[in-house]
Amino acid sequence: MQTQNDFNESSVSIQSFLLFLLASMLGLLIALLVMPIFLPNMAFSLSGDAPKAYWYLSRGTAFVSLSLLWLSMALGLGITNKMARLWPGMPATFAIHEYVSLLGLAFAGFHALVILGDHYINFTLLQLLIPFSTVDYRPFWVGLGQLGFYIWLMVALSFYIRPVIGQAFWRTLHYLSFAMYFVGIFHAIFSGTDTSMAWAQNYYWFSAGSLLFLLFVRLVSIVIDTLFPVKKPIPVQRPVQR
Repeated sequence: MQTQNDFNESSVSIQSFLLFLLASMLGLLIALLVMPIFLPNMAFSLSGDAPKAYWYLSRGTAFVSLSLLWLSMALGLGITNKMARLWPGMPATFAIHEYVSLLGLAFAGFHALVILGDHYINFTLLQLLIPFSTVDYRPFWVGLGQLGFYIWLMVALSFYIRPVIGQAFWRTLHYLSFAMYFVGIFHAIFSGTDTSMAWAQNYYWFSAGSLLFLLFVRLVSIVIDTLFPVKKPIPVQRPVQR
């Protein structure tokens, strides 16, 4: 029988992910340079006195990143709850779980870097890299998001150093995903400008509530397995013929 440990090896090489990330950034850069030629209004939004495209891109990629993190967490809980056995299967679920986690990390990085083009906040690269250094705009909640990104990065990289750190420590480190997700939620609620909108509030409630439900199912299954352990059948030995 296959167990969860059978799928703990990384299904994405670090070289492939870095190549994908580089290609994505290059594609976005080319799009930002070429599209204004065909859309003059976009050129003004990117390079005018008060460019807004960077802020909109940062907001949009923030929700994409948080959604991918939610999907990764839901798939991870589906693996531990063994719900993934029903569909699409444990190997596929583990592979998708890792893919969307890395993709969400890439969107989170773009969400932070693209804000450098916004003239209203005027973040510097150093402020983006050092948590709680953005003194001019909600430093605590922005810093919380920065810490969440570094936690996410550590969890993602742990796939590639699991043989070095060991299975037990890798699993403990993976539990940081829960803290990372709720740090991201609080960062989005208290530093985002869309929080007052009904659609954003509904999104936050559904996103956090669904993960709490899956976590509750996991905790209940642990209690049931502890109180009522499944007895393994004792193999019957065949009599030895003489």
